[in-house]
Amino acid sequence: MKPPYKDCTELRQAVIDACLEMNAAGINQGTSGNISVRVEDQMLITPSGVPYETLLPDDLVLMPLDCSRAPKGPLQPSTEWPFHQAILQAKPGVNAVVHAHPIYCSALAMNRQSIPACHYMVAAFGGRDVPVAGYALFGSVQLSENILRALQQRSACLMANHGAVATGDSLPRALWRMVELEALAKSYAVSLTIGKPHILSDAEMAEAIAAFADYGLKDSR
Repeated sequence: MKPPYKDCTELRQAVIDACLEMNAAGINQGTSGNISVRVEDQMLITPSGVPYETLLPDDLVLMPLDCSRAPKGPLQPSTEWPFHQAILQAKPGVNAVVHAHPIYCSALAMNRQSIPACHYMVAAFGGRDVPVAGYALFGSVQLSENILRALQQRSACLMANHGAVATGDSLPRALWRMVELEALAKSYAVSLTIGKPHILSDAEMAEAIAAFADYGLKDSR
């Protein structure tokens, strides 16, 4: 994990702090979001249905990346653990996954509307758009497959009739992307109410994507 954490307790607290920051920033409500981080060949993930304000480091669930069912314990992992696991398995350069229900991201996702190249910040997510993963029941294998498909060459995506997911080589990076994604979704949604947003050309977006290569966003997508 980056930045380096002194021990697993510190990492667990960092996840809790990120959850609290996510809600304080208004990009999630209640316990609807969830966060996971890679710990070697395991995954540390927030538990299901526990208010972030009451979370203790030991409440987070540590589970193998190759398990096929949720481990037994006093607290169950988030019901979304399958897609967190699938992302960490498929993308070795990803060390953190943030899922939330930001209002504007969710509104676009309800319309199944991707975010086109309406702003150069789209390049921060790896391509000319931020795609929408197809709808499937939360926690299902199909949802995991849909998200992985949408995340090909991308570091974030919307989730049809659901919310959004962002990834990073570190927890701060993944959380930063989620915040930026919601800001982008809000700007795009507002632009649609006052006119027709101008879409940047392939050449303009290629230039922006190349510029982001030197912006510190070099983690694997």
